[in-house]
Amino acid sequence: MSDSVDESLLEAEEKMDKAVEVAKEDFSAIRTGRASAAMFNKLTVDYYGAPTPLQQLASFQTPEARTVLIQPFDKSAMAAIEKSLRESDLGVNPSNDGNIIRVILPSLTEDRRRDYIKLARAKGEDAKIAIRNIRRKAKEEIDKLVKDGDIGEDEGTRGEKELESTTKKYVDVVDDLLKGKESELLEV
Repeated sequence: MSDSVDESLLEAEEKMDKAVEVAKEDFSAIRTGRASAAMFNKLTVDYYGAPTPLQQLASFQTPEARTVLIQPFDKSAMAAIEKSLRESDLGVNPSNDGNIIRVILPSLTEDRRRDYIKLARAKGEDAKIAIRNIRRKAKEEIDKLVKDGDIGEDEGTRGEKELESTTKKYVDVVDDLLKGKESELLEV
């Protein structure tokens, strides 16, 4: 295959890989019945007037399945961190003893689990749409190369077949991630 087709396919694969990474991050931020530091990945705190990722302001421990201990590096940020936790969509009510913020996750109700599964499916669909858009763009590039006479029809067809199999591979990865997240959410 010509370099230009290979470049298009490689670029498409790199972008699809990024779409899967975004899906993984989105899935890890959806809370399950078990506590993890990843739940706080997307949270930002108003730290001296600047939105700062919570991960940069504190350390996390999970001593029990539904308890997270958050230890701010700077005690003066404690109130801002608590406020951010309360206002998040995690549905938690943090408490602090002056040193550590304790977050006890309530058990997930059946409705809440269903909501999270819907959210996970929506995030999965977003990732698959992104992957399909990348495929469409790469296919247009290959079609243009054929139309301009830079490559032959056979080579264009081969490139498109390879693009299809790459696309299917990444869509399957997203589906597997989604299945894993759903079973995690259904686990009581």
